[in-house]
Amino acid sequence: MRQPIFLLFLSALAITTTGVCSTFAESSQSVKMPQRGICAHRGASNTHPENTLAAFREAIRLGAQMIEFDVALTKDGQLVLMHDPKLDRTTDGSGPVGDYTLAELKKLDAGSWKSAEFAGERIPTLDEALEVMPENIWLNVHLKGSAELAEKTTRRIIAHQRRHQAFLACNKKAAEAARRVDADILICNMERQGNNLQYVDETIAMGAGFIQLLRGKTVSPDHTQKLTMHHVRINYCCANDAEVVRQLFQSGVQFPLVDELAAMLKVADEAGIARLKPVYRPKTK
Repeated sequence: MRQPIFLLFLSALAITTTGVCSTFAESSQSVKMPQRGICAHRGASNTHPENTLAAFREAIRLGAQMIEFDVALTKDGQLVLMHDPKLDRTTDGSGPVGDYTLAELKKLDAGSWKSAEFAGERIPTLDEALEVMPENIWLNVHLKGSAELAEKTTRRIIAHQRRHQAFLACNKKAAEAARRVDADILICNMERQGNNLQYVDETIAMGAGFIQLLRGKTVSPDHTQKLTMHHVRINYCCANDAEVVRQLFQSGVQFPLVDELAAMLKVADEAGIARLKPVYRPKTK
């Protein structure tokens, strides 16, 4: 019996769509992610305005293996990159981020505070940030909020097909909300962040893929070995001294977060860690 034309069309569409999805899924799984390296804290934040596309492009140009950035909600529920609760320090605006719509925030200057060279740099959306990233750089997505922000951010990561490289640095409540959207979303445990065995054990117990150790100039190799045994990748915030970064690598930390990006990448060079050669996905017509 012959099928109606519209059913044949739907069957062909399903096959085509499935083929596209599976092809990308296979390519994402084959992307080789860095095992160790330097995390550019808010991008190349010592030389460029933090959490801007300019800072991210510079971090990529220098060969950073991971980029950290902060995501917040606007008044109208949009996702933008901003570390502080208020706009005053890094823009020509004033007051809480959540008091402004996206359209209002897009009128602000987010670069002049750093240097006249960056005058007119705008606050990026999460979508804009994800669009400029290579496929093979880790994306350390620090959530400046809880459940609603986590859910929306997870959906955008999925929509941009960045699940293989993006992880949410967040508290327990936000992690639970994100996992309701996608049970396999990568999480960096930021609940009771510290540099101790309790934090290590809690991170392992919640099944997080990353931990971000905090404070102290050294970490215990016993802790890093335990984390590695449980397949938890180890970040550390924050270090801008060459000797401290050397000791962190020697102790088993995989990704120190740094502001002095160019200088700390040289420390990674000395440790035999190759700088990232960015791989971008083909652009569709």
